[in-house]
Amino acid sequence: MEKGDTVINIGAVDIAMNYRKDLMPDQGLCVQVYGKVGDKDTEILRFDCFDQTPHYHYGPENHNIRLNMDKTTVGNPFGWTMNNIRNGLPTMIRRAGYEELASAVEANPPSQAKLDEAEEKGRQLSRDERRTVHHMMPELIEGDKIQVGNLKFGLEYRHLPQINDQGMAIHVLAEVADQEVELLAFDCFQVAPHYHYGPRNQDVRVYWDVTTSGETLRWTLDQFKAGNLRSMIERAGYPAIAAEVDESLVQEMLPQIEARAFALVAQNNPPQAGMSDARKTKAQLIEEVEALRQQVAAL
Repeated sequence: MEKGDTVINIGAVDIAMNYRKDLMPDQGLCVQVYGKVGDKDTEILRFDCFDQTPHYHYGPENHNIRLNMDKTTVGNPFGWTMNNIRNGLPTMIRRAGYEELASAVEANPPSQAKLDEAEEKGRQLSRDERRTVHHMMPELIEGDKIQVGNLKFGLEYRHLPQINDQGMAIHVLAEVADQEVELLAFDCFQVAPHYHYGPRNQDVRVYWDVTTSGETLRWTLDQFKAGNLRSMIERAGYPAIAAEVDESLVQEMLPQIEARAFALVAQNNPPQAGMSDARKTKAQLIEEVEALRQQVAAL
């Protein structure tokens, strides 16, 4: 991959850094060690200090050995990376397959001041470049934020003309340090449906495969009905809030949430005069299927 935009020379090699937030389900600081091999500026090592799947590469342009970091044992991936650069850089460069460069680093070891500069800059990039999403809920109608114990469910039908998309959104909210924070967001859009774990935290964004999930609003409501809300909130990074979820109250309130969500879909996808069954909107079909499901359940 390309060399990072932030480059700090530490003697025989450079440390290059770039914060990657284009990965959607993941993000984090990329730390590269570059050195001259012949006349070519070559990527020797790469440390991908990502939130979800941190890992590192020996010799990305050589034999490219990729190994995962175990967050349980290494702690902070960037801290672990800098510790290994400080204390084991020549050894790692040798394993990457660059003996002469490793010897050059041993002959001209990096100064602590330069390493401190690189670490400070890396931590700054990690703070300043983090991708988060703050859904402002501009189309939420008064009364469509439903209190359920320590949670609120915000129901909003969103129109996004700038990307030619629209659809139902369910925002799961809670109070964190006296602020209302979005824990989960389910954007059941027509074109690019996706959901977020911790939009204001790590913003793990997952795009649905509608071939396997089926209709995404129904999938979302089914997760709530199956009792998965607590575990999803935990994954979003809010274990204390997850522990306080009143599951029986959630189940009690779900029929109201479900009915209002489908009503919003129907209101925003009105039937067109003379429309044939083959040309009905997804919202109409959902409404009809749901009506049939309720009739069958009543038998």
